[in-house]
Amino acid sequence: MATLKITQVKSRIGATAQQCKNLDALGLRKINRTVEHSDSAIILGMVEKVKHLVKVEVVETKKAAKKAVAAEVEAPKAEVEVKAEEKKAPAKKPAAKKTAAKTEAKPKTAAKKVSKTTKKEE
Repeated sequence: MATLKITQVKSRIGATAQQCKNLDALGLRKINRTVEHSDSAIILGMVEKVKHLVKVEVVETKKAAKKAVAAEVEAPKAEVEVKAEEKKAPAKKPAAKKTAAKTEAKPKTAAKKVSKTTKKEE
């Protein structure tokens, strides 16, 4: 997952109340201040509402880059393991024992509905 580097480039003067709340939620209070947030749907939605006030840069984190490289390396190993499992004969499962448990179903009593009645004034 990438990280977004968000910088406020314009003033909030003249912005709507909702846009000001989005800037506050993003952590931007002054011009030329920068914050970093994860790339999630919530953050992207807030940025979309104030896109005329901010500048957004996508920064890939080191952990995400390492995971991507590790996933590429481990992918061939997984294919080899799957092929090895296909060669093995499937294990037979023991037959499940049937138990005859008799349960008596008690009839449920219907709950009485209590409705509020309105009195008609004459």
